Amino acid sequence: MNSQTRVQEQYELWLKDEAIDAATKEELRSISGDPKEVEDRFYRDLEFGTGGLRGVIGAGTNRMNVYTVARATQGLARFLLKSGKKTPSVVIAYDSRNQSPEFALETAKVLAGNGIKAYLFESLRTTPELSFAVRYLNADAGVVITASHNPPEYNGYKVYGSDGGQLVPDQAKQVIAEIRSVESFADVKRSSRADAEKAGLLEWIGEAVDEEYIRAVTAVSLNSELVREMSDDFRIVYTPLHGAGNLAVRAALGAIGFEQVHVVAEQEKPDANFSTVKSPNPEEREAFALAIAEGKKIDADILIGTDPDCDRMGAVVKDANGEYFVLSGNQSGAIMIDYLLGRLQERGELPANGVVVKTIVTSEMGAVIAEHYGAKVLNTLTGFKYIGEKITQFEQSGEAEFLFGYEESYGYLAGTYARDKDAVVASMLICEAAAYYKSKGKTLYDVLQELYERHGYFLERLESRTLKGKDGVEKIQGIMEDWRRQPPVELNGLQVTKVEDFFQGLYGLPVENVLKFTLEDDSWFCLRPSGTEPKIKVYFAVRGSSAQAASDAIDKLVQTVMSRVDHH
Repeated sequence: MNSQTRVQEQYELWLKDEAIDAATKEELRSISGDPKEVEDRFYRDLEFGTGGLRGVIGAGTNRMNVYTVARATQGLARFLLKSGKKTPSVVIAYDSRNQSPEFALETAKVLAGNGIKAYLFESLRTTPELSFAVRYLNADAGVVITASHNPPEYNGYKVYGSDGGQLVPDQAKQVIAEIRSVESFADVKRSSRADAEKAGLLEWIGEAVDEEYIRAVTAVSLNSELVREMSDDFRIVYTPLHGAGNLAVRAALGAIGFEQVHVVAEQEKPDANFSTVKSPNPEEREAFALAIAEGKKIDADILIGTDPDCDRMGAVVKDANGEYFVLSGNQSGAIMIDYLLGRLQERGELPANGVVVKTIVTSEMGAVIAEHYGAKVLNTLTGFKYIGEKITQFEQSGEAEFLFGYEESYGYLAGTYARDKDAVVASMLICEAAAYYKSKGKTLYDVLQELYERHGYFLERLESRTLKGKDGVEKIQGIMEDWRRQPPVELNGLQVTKVEDFFQGLYGLPVENVLKFTLEDDSWFCLRPSGTEPKIKVYFAVRGSSAQAASDAIDKLVQTVMSRVDHH
């Protein structure tokens, strides 16, 4: 069967399926004269990537809707029931996106229909709290309905294991196999909400879990006494970017003594359309426009922002001229590692077997700082699930003590209460660090410059190209194959000293479609198709003797590599 025939067959199956409601069928009929749109909606099933299931909301197999959610949940239910446990349980959370409450309740009803207990948060919660709650409630799995920092038309479905971490590839493969075995929506078992509640298979949760979660987060704090001393003279501006972080971040900051936390009023309330920003992404300066204006008004010491599901945190600090400077994910990570390990060392509490875990596309600056304090550094593939997996391994083997995990895309975790990145603990830690250094007459920008002077001028950049639809997928595959078949021998007069193809399963890591090239001056670049968006991402990193030298080197490297990527 050719691909076009399969697309048409799937399209017609949806139109004929008695399990699909009239409104969905009407939406599908409205695109009958647009073969390109029909193809994009049906040429594949949504796939698990680094963030699970994620896609544009709408009707079709390649879209997020109650049917793709129900089918995924039926597959998850079959996977859990094969464990042999009589009544498995799953915790479900959701963020502020369109249809998130509906998708979360649908997940609970399908689980209940399969005899699986669902713990469902009564209103929106953060992704890291979901990770915590899976462990706290001794559940067998977790589901969070979110599309992280994607545009408003997206939503997603992330699955967590019993350790509170996102499913790693081996587990995901088993769940995907079960999902594929659900051939028709008629195969989906579903309970009504009332019947699920009556049978004790749907339990609503909230405040009690919130309190325990905030207690676990604030246990990571190293300087709450100093924070209380500084509280009158330390001002924070916070934006939740219309997402789930507002209550949790404020609760954590308040619990360790911060009193002057100013929330950006226009972005405080949940808003599924993220109406004040182009993208609800704290990686982008534009997302901080309102926070910067508020910061200038009150002369704030630090500005922080979290994405819709509150697993990514961005920070903005004053530079040498008093202007607000947006820290990169790598820079924030380096500052937090130095603060955390430095304070533990001062107190004589730095473990001899302490480990910092980062990803292969994250700056080496954090690694150099960690090693300065005598900590070991481990690299994982991109995706915080791999960092979470390491924490669980350390706990089981006792071989190491987890200190900090991070990735350049603004994800951080300190503490072992969760197995996913947590913007709540990151917000607390970076504000605590800023207050600590302010007590010594320094800003975080000053601290960053000192770190550069001490360890070298590390500079990183990310370039991405969005290539949508089936044609885009094929083009991304073509770019990867081009670099794989014809790896460069030298670039800009520098020899390529190492080519790492993670498709080969290097270093005992899972197989992933990633290529990394290292040059003789230790600069590197890495090509990686996104697991959650229609993008190819190219990461760059250099280490220079000065800020200018690093800037010149990275400009040159980016220009050379991207000219070949764009030429394909």
